[in-house]
Amino acid sequence: MPGNERGATLMIVLVAVVVLGLAAGIAGTTWTSIMQKAREEQLLFRGDQYRRAIGSYFAAGTTAGTYPLKLEDLLKDPRYPGTVRHIRQLYPDPMAGGDWELITDPGGRIRGVRSTSTARPFKTDGFPEVYVKFENAKTYRDWEFVHQPEGGE
Repeated sequence: MPGNERGATLMIVLVAVVVLGLAAGIAGTTWTSIMQKAREEQLLFRGDQYRRAIGSYFAAGTTAGTYPLKLEDLLKDPRYPGTVRHIRQLYPDPMAGGDWELITDPGGRIRGVRSTSTARPFKTDGFPEVYVKFENAKTYRDWEFVHQPEGGE
């Protein structure tokens, strides 16, 4: 009889370990999803900040109609003797954790940015009109934050 009790106790412990393992796995997956969704929101915010800053740079100065050569030009526009900022700070790519991939015109000037992440987005619809092209994108890299001058290109 004592051998059977030990076997039953061992079985209960094994079942408890399996249940805890499954719960931890589900919690880990949920936490990963929550963090990815938060980074996705940051991607939309930061990408939009860059798009707007590039638009501001494009519209400003005596050489209006030109794009910046580097992202740092958005922090301190070299076309002005004083400090003129088009963006408050340079943000890293929240999805890849590093530098953005730059989208340039034929002259090498920056028209926009995009993430280097090839992860699949959670958000697939409900974007603002300016980002309607993001709907059903396969990866975050497909989300291009590009300044489009009035009249289109």
